[in-house]
Amino acid sequence: HKRRSDGLFCTAQQLCRTTSINMAGQMSQREADIQMMLAAGCHLGTKNCDFQMERYVHKRRSDGIYIINLGKTWDKLMLAARMLVAVENPNDVVCQSARPYGQRAVLKFAQYTGAKAIAGRHTPGTYTNQIIEGFLEPRVLVLTDPRTDHQPISETAYVNIPTIAFCDTDSPLKLVDVAIPANNKAKHSIGCLYYILARMVLQMRGTISAQNPWDVMVDLFFYRDPEELEDKPAEEAAAVVGDTSAGYDATGGVGAGAAAGAPWGE
Repeated sequence: HKRRSDGLFCTAQQLCRTTSINMAGQMSQREADIQMMLAAGCHLGTKNCDFQMERYVHKRRSDGIYIINLGKTWDKLMLAARMLVAVENPNDVVCQSARPYGQRAVLKFAQYTGAKAIAGRHTPGTYTNQIIEGFLEPRVLVLTDPRTDHQPISETAYVNIPTIAFCDTDSPLKLVDVAIPANNKAKHSIGCLYYILARMVLQMRGTISAQNPWDVMVDLFFYRDPEELEDKPAEEAAAVVGDTSAGYDATGGVGAGAAAGAPWGE
């Protein structure tokens, strides 16, 4: 089911963009982050709830949607950031997303934190088969959805790699070591979560601080639909073609009044 209408998504994107700038001085970092997660819809769960995710649920709406407690989400994000900072080599962290909505966020997270990103289909044996070309031995694995990324979770269980995953109310928590409760099905929610996690990691490393803030916008972590990107140049071209002067007639190259008047010889 569709969580929000397009109009609300647009408002959420504007709120996410301005929250980290406008509210940082008025409230604590925790409150500003929770405000941003609310704007991105990170608190919206599904109509089903796994028994292990009940501890993270605040309440259930009248339409059956479970609401996630964002205070616990922020605490788990902080715990995950502490784990990632404890890894001496940032390249030993692998963040992975098979779902399209999380692929751009994973690539941006890897770019800013120095981790490795696997966006798209998981190759079986990446963490267990040493003779394949793309074999990896990470210290920590970050996943977008435990249900979609079940193959890497089961592989890391064989080689004792801790797993961090963003879990919705209906996500299975089997073999997940750190579950971050949040909406992992909407593109703004996934991008916002990876943005906050990346900023926390950089803050703990000392790369950014209150005196040296992070100048990256949360919009860079949002999924962009290829069809929308293709439509934009077409719309701009149509706007340029449609902007013609009133005295120009495309059929004959003369004004409309002259075209409707007397013959050429008169």
